[in-house]
This record gives sequence, C-alpha cells and structure tokens, in this order.
Amino acid sequence: MSDVEQVSSVFDTILVLDFGSQYSHLITRRLREFNVYAEMLPCTQKISELGWKPKGVILSGGPYSVYAEDAPHVDMDVFKLDVPILGICYGMQELAWINGKQVARGEKREYGPATLKVEDASSPLFEGMDHSRVWMSHGDKLHGLPTGYKVIATSDNSPFCGITHEEKPIFGIQFHPEVTHSTQGKTLLKNFAVNICKANQNWTMENFIDTEIKRIRELVGPTAEVIGAVSGGVDSTVAAKLMTEAIGERFHAILVDNGVLRLNEAANVKKTLGEGLKINLTVVDAADEFLDKLKGVTDPEKKRKIIGNTFIHVFEREAAKIQPKSGEEIEFLLQGTLYPDVIESISFKGPSQTIKTHHNVGGLLEDMKLKLIEPLRELFKDEVRHLGELLGISHELVWRHPFPGPGIAIRVLGEVTREQVEIARKADFIYIEEIRKAGLYNKISQAFACLLPVKSVGVMGDQRTYEQVIALRAIETTDFMTADWFPFEHDFLKRVASRIVNEVDGVARVTYDITSKPPATVEWE
Repeated sequence: MSDVEQVSSVFDTILVLDFGSQYSHLITRRLREFNVYAEMLPCTQKISELGWKPKGVILSGGPYSVYAEDAPHVDMDVFKLDVPILGICYGMQELAWINGKQVARGEKREYGPATLKVEDASSPLFEGMDHSRVWMSHGDKLHGLPTGYKVIATSDNSPFCGITHEEKPIFGIQFHPEVTHSTQGKTLLKNFAVNICKANQNWTMENFIDTEIKRIRELVGPTAEVIGAVSGGVDSTVAAKLMTEAIGERFHAILVDNGVLRLNEAANVKKTLGEGLKINLTVVDAADEFLDKLKGVTDPEKKRKIIGNTFIHVFEREAAKIQPKSGEEIEFLLQGTLYPDVIESISFKGPSQTIKTHHNVGGLLEDMKLKLIEPLRELFKDEVRHLGELLGISHELVWRHPFPGPGIAIRVLGEVTREQVEIARKADFIYIEEIRKAGLYNKISQAFACLLPVKSVGVMGDQRTYEQVIALRAIETTDFMTADWFPFEHDFLKRVASRIVNEVDGVARVTYDITSKPPATVEWE
C-alpha cells in the first residue's frame, strides 16, 4: 500500500488533478487549512491505477488552451467515480470541452481582480457568498453553456463565470478561489469539500501523530531497527523525534558531516539532538569522501545526484556497522522528505516539468538496499513545524530556517572546493548572525548566502582586488511553494556587506537577491 493509500484510508481525501497551474499547490494547501486532507496528482493520472477513492475531485487551472492539439485532458474515468467535481479555470473549460466544446479565445484577456455576481443563491457552492472580489487569470473563456449545465455566477467579462450540472454535483468556475486575492475563495473551497463532498474535517497534526506512529510500528514490526539521516534542520529533526517516539532505541540517527554543513554544525547537532532530545545519534565524518566526488562538477543536478547517492552509500556502510539487538540487519532508512519536495520533483508527462531534483527524492540509488520510511512526505512546512511543537521540540529549533540536504554545495555556484565552501560558510554565518542581532530571524522564512562563480574588481587599502561575489537571499513564505523577498532596511544590508567584505577573505562585492518565487526558486541551484 502506497503512502497516499495509507493516509487516504484514515482521512477523507480530496483529489486535486494538476493541469500545470502555478496555483495548483495552493488548492491543496487551502483545503488543509480547514482540516480536510487533499492530495495533488498530475492530470494524466489514470483513475484505474489510483488505488483509493477520493471524496471529491478538483480540476486545477493550467497554462494551456483546451482546444489545442497537444492540450492535456483528464482521464474520463474520473466521472465514473460518482463523486462531486469542481473545475477551476482550465478545469472548468475542460468540463465544457468534454460536454460540447464551447471554449474559444476571449475577445480580451482577463488577468486580475473582478467582481463575482452570484446568480443562483441556492447553489451550495456559493453558500455564504454574494458579490465578492475574485482573481481572474485566463485568455480563453466559455462562449456558450456546455450540454446539461446552467449558469450560477457571472462577472462583467465572463457571462459563464460559474456553472453547474443540472443533475450531478459537478461545478465549474472561471476564477481562482485558492489565491488570497479572491476574498471569499476559502469559503467556496470549504463549501465544496465539507458541504458538498461531505469530507470529515479530521486532518490535524494531533491525529496525524497517532496514525503515523501506529503506521510506523506496523511497518517496522516489533524487532526491526531503522537508520535515519539527520541534519539538525526542522524536517529531519521532527522525523527523527517521531521515529524515536514510535520505536525508541531501535532508531539509529546518523549525522553525516559531508563537508558542506554550516559553521560548527556537526557539534551543534550532536548537542541538540543527542543530549537534548535523547535521540540515538552517531556523527560520521565523510567530508573528504563527498568533496572528492564533487571535484570538477559544476552542474547543479549532478551535484544533487552525487550528494544523494553518496549519502546512501554512507548510510548503508554505517548501517552495516550497527549490531541490532534482534540480530537482524537494518532494513529501513528514515528521510525527512516533505510534500513540496515531492511536488517539485515530479515530472508530469503533460503540462508540467521538473524544476529541480531534491536529493532526498530524485537522487537515490535505484539498487538501494534500504527501504525508505518518509513520515513527513504528505506534509507542508508549516504542518511540520506544528507537529514538532506537539512532539516537544524547542521553539528555536522548530522555527530554524531550512537547510538543503546538499548543503553549501548548492550555494557555491560552480565547482565545489574546500576553499569555496569556507568562503560561503563564513559569509553565511555573518549574515545569519546579523539577522538574529536585528531581531529579524523569526520574521524571515529562510536566509542564506551564495558564492557566485564570477569575480569583480574592488579596492582594499588602496590596492586593486579582483575577487568573488556573495549574493544574499532572504524570503517570506508560508508553504515554500511561493515566496517574496524580505525587505531589509538599507542600513542592515550596508552593515552585512561591510562585515562580509572585511572579514571573509576572497570576497570583493556583496549583492542582494530581490527575485520572488516564482519565477525563481528559493535556492540558486
């Protein structure tokens, strides 16, 4: 049974079929905000291979035209599930295309706010809603009603802004309720999931702890032992603590010093996890092994795969050294993979493409001997933080900024050498230290320094210098799927830049990244 099947067997689940919209993940996130579990899969998902039955289905928006020759289309078996369906933007046009093909290019594109006019107040989809502000993002539109449907909402530019099937609980809306610009969008999604689909609102981290500990115990059994990767970050720490709660000393946490950790990281993790949280922890120094394999590598995808593969080699080697009390070999490997990692690492056959491979999703060996356990795989970052607090992990650790598995290797753009790592590590330490001093750490979701593979002319002590450039990044986000750059005061940036240039040998210039996500990712590589 897959992870999704296991979760869906306990929690009522809304299936979100993704047609490639940049907002698709927000649909899932909004549903979970009112305690309804949702799972996102590509629109190409074969319903016969699903393995579980959703309480309802949402067809997301997308960047395509449904009438285009290469447009993605939903598996028609979705309509045989006999559950409520909601089509959003492209999803609505997909419903129309299937039932009469009443879709064409609009006379004018509609991007931005619009006023929704509810034409049928009796529609359960619009319960508690009237005229509200909604967010439009489309160039195509309905030019007529699909067969068997009627209008339930309009806008100035969309006479078919909301439609519903005359006999079945199938709805379509032209706007995006999942974005915050749609003022009553969450009300609409709740109406669909709770009132129409009758999904139980039982998705809470309190319930998740109980069900996940039970699942882990059933999966591992009464005697088997588990090895786990920890980094000191919130994800791996929460996963390790959850595993310790489930099987106690049979869980063996391993911190691999891969040579690209933050300053003093290995010592700090040993104190926090081993002494503070009573997690059975071993620290392994494999810095030379990692750095030797990264020599000459500049492509970020190759870096991630090398690091992911080397991690597994080290884990298997360390697992072989452990002597389980049961006399059996170690069978399982714990990882702190999160839902956004999974989403960004999926390459859809239809509308979407891989953004980047996460080392703990796409960089694993095909012949890996250990079986993976990923208890956080279905969770967003804020859900993991809440879970950590419920498990008794300190507020400071729970709200620590994320640190990627490939570490500073993907913050040194270009070849990763010991010298380059040291420059990036020292610059990052200064940056985070100043953020903490300014009382800004908890207002920022993630901050770090990147070392760029370029050199810049500078002047120090009346001498010309020609040294490297540091780029600083700081973002604000709730789910790490979208993010805005943090607006530092000029004096703060001036102080940080001055310290880095004066205290870190090899740096001549400091810049600040003001790109949002999208179009950029959080990390530079």
